[in-house]
Amino acid sequence: MDNNYYRIMAIDYGDVRIGIAISDLTRTIANGLENYVRIDLEKDVEHIIALAKENNVKVVVFGLPYNMDGTESNQTLKTKDFAKIIEEKSGLKVDFQDERLTSLMAERMLINADVSRAKRKTVLDKLSATIILEDYLKQI
Repeated sequence: MDNNYYRIMAIDYGDVRIGIAISDLTRTIANGLENYVRIDLEKDVEHIIALAKENNVKVVVFGLPYNMDGTESNQTLKTKDFAKIIEEKSGLKVDFQDERLTSLMAERMLINADVSRAKRKTVLDKLSATIILEDYLKQI
């Protein structure tokens, strides 16, 4: 495959679920891929790396949940730690994208689309990851 055609994956990292989105091969369109329910650190890392390999991903972008004043939260630090493990174990390039308000934006989009509360919970993280990836793709 031509080296110019690869995908970027975005991760919305959470303690219970990880939202995952992926770009098309030309890195112009972001699509939600899945909501992964966490099992344990080792299996979570293996799953992300396997998805990256299966989908010709070269860059993994992690949404960083800064506090509204721009300071790092406990979740920011957890996300950075997880990203470092992914980078070390996979050799993939890791990057970060400010994700302040993405979950709120995703929730509002789902409410406006009249998605039920139960259904929203199952797609919220994937949609948040998609928004993170869309924002990232606009900048590259």
